[in-house]
Amino acid sequence: MTEVIRPEGESRAGGAFRWAMFGGLLLSLAANAPGQMSYDSVISLVEARTDTRQTWAPVVSSWVLKPFDHLVAGTGLYVTASAALLFFSLMSLTRLRPRATWWAVALGVLVVLTPQFLIYQGIVWRDVLFANLSVAGFILLAHAAQRWAEKPTWAIAGAVACLALAALARQNGLILAVAGAGVFAWTVRGGGWRRSLRWGLGAFAAMVAVALIWNHVAQPAQTSPALKADLGMEVLEHYDIVGAKAHHPTLKLKEIAKADPAAAALIEGKATAYYDASRVDSLDNDVKFRYALWHVPYPAMDAQWRRIMLHYPAAYALQRLDVFRWVFLTPKLELCLPVQAGVMGPDNLLRDLDIQSGVSPQAKGVEAYAKRFYGTPILSHLTWAVVATGLIVLLLRRREAADWAFIGLLTGSLLFAASFAVISVACDYRYLYLLDLAAMVSLLYVALDPPRWRRA
Repeated sequence: MTEVIRPEGESRAGGAFRWAMFGGLLLSLAANAPGQMSYDSVISLVEARTDTRQTWAPVVSSWVLKPFDHLVAGTGLYVTASAALLFFSLMSLTRLRPRATWWAVALGVLVVLTPQFLIYQGIVWRDVLFANLSVAGFILLAHAAQRWAEKPTWAIAGAVACLALAALARQNGLILAVAGAGVFAWTVRGGGWRRSLRWGLGAFAAMVAVALIWNHVAQPAQTSPALKADLGMEVLEHYDIVGAKAHHPTLKLKEIAKADPAAAALIEGKATAYYDASRVDSLDNDVKFRYALWHVPYPAMDAQWRRIMLHYPAAYALQRLDVFRWVFLTPKLELCLPVQAGVMGPDNLLRDLDIQSGVSPQAKGVEAYAKRFYGTPILSHLTWAVVATGLIVLLLRRREAADWAFIGLLTGSLLFAASFAVISVACDYRYLYLLDLAAMVSLLYVALDPPRWRRA
């Protein structure tokens, strides 16, 4: 910890950068503690306390909450630990560069004041945990790559642990583990392709093994009897089938009609009326329409979904592109839950948790602050995708050992974002939070010692 706060031979700019990051941690905690909670957050805490699975969301978010809630009831300690993981990782960036610029200090202050740092770090969402773990894992990889000759065992082990836990936090988080394994392989490329292959495959195998062990340990003792198996996949298939029909009016749902002709007729007739590319929730607006979807036998629904992909690829592609446009471009940001302020959830659950619901004056201030950024390039995934791409180009010019870790982080984050073209069912801004965070963190790393300055 002392090395993180004040390393030997540190420049004034480097010290100022570290204090700016530490100040950002304190500011975020002051603005949000004990934590902003949505319905998903409340359910995670319920699962942590009852040891009973309530949804098919990754169980790691509840499992990680449990020890913090046991020590200090609520989410305050968890939020502190999650935010500290990110900010202390940022403080370590100056140890990766031979110098630091005052531009990085100024940029660091501005970045800390963005909603992605100031507010998101206080929200109890697994998307935030996933992003923090991914960033920390790749920064540890950067430290390991820079000191590879010294055999940095702890940095390697920390990177593997962070990326394994991140892979459990999001269903498509394995993409970052693959990117991390690629960084391992590239770091040892000087020893030949066989050594690179061994390190890459070995690192990936280690991440998978650690993730499987933790996933086994994290499983709740019980599962709610009302929880339906393969629920997530069914929701995705419902959305794609209705969306494909809405984009292709002449499409016939033949597989569904074989099992339930009345349901097929209702879905075909009402698909356009109830479809909304911004989120799947609109399919529940009408009781009869919802009943028709959920009472079609799953094998018939699955067969229909596959038939659309094989025989109506244009309709499927239009559906997926429309949904991805919403999650990536968020054309109406207010509809995409850009932030969470206050505590929202079922009153009975909040009473059982002994947590006060509603939006406090402090939370109202946080929400008002966030709204100042609506419609600006700051709260825009497109902005940070462009920044990420530009940073990859810059780092490829310099190609120093630690640079490859940030190239891996940025590439993995872009691929992670792209995967939502296939799996997205809502435009919630938090789903692509990793992309924003990875771009901002990498921008700070580059600003500390820009490639073009070192080539001058």
